[in-house]
Amino acid sequence: MIVSKDWFKRDALKIARGLLGKVISYKGCSGMIVETEAYKSDPASHAYRITPRSEIMLVSYGKFYVYFIYGMYYCLNITTNKGEPGAVLIRAAEPLDGTDKMQRRRKTKDMHNLASGPGKLCQAFGINKSLNGKDVNKGMRVLHHKNYKDNEVAVSKRIGIKEGAELDWRFSVKGSKFVSR
Repeated sequence: MIVSKDWFKRDALKIARGLLGKVISYKGCSGMIVETEAYKSDPASHAYRITPRSEIMLVSYGKFYVYFIYGMYYCLNITTNKGEPGAVLIRAAEPLDGTDKMQRRRKTKDMHNLASGPGKLCQAFGINKSLNGKDVNKGMRVLHHKNYKDNEVAVSKRIGIKEGAELDWRFSVKGSKFVSR
């Protein structure tokens, strides 16, 4: 069953945790989300200072926010927080279908390395800026699949950032071999 756009109206922290176990499906590939990070108006967030690029985090919910980082990788986010800044970065997914396509795109046979990081995930799924600004389920689908209990979810500090790094806004499936390293 498809996750409705309205599901994303809520706070980024609830959405980040709630996305664990959901499935993304795009271009003949699918994967179960196993790691996310929440961003609101904190110093690490693109919405800390609203720019034309980050305005989507303020004015929408349930839209894909895709940006290019380090001049080489795309990152996939979904906007949240109706009426205030918010988005959730999809950090990692466990590949389900279309793994042959993912392996070709990533040039690796290692299943645990296909989508175990935000840049790897976008490369494996063929995600680029063409998805930016589109509503969830327009192009890429987000599907209900599995719900994790609190004791199955690890909560930790976000990684790869300098400011706001003290916030425990990273969520992952405990014991998953598909979480970023």
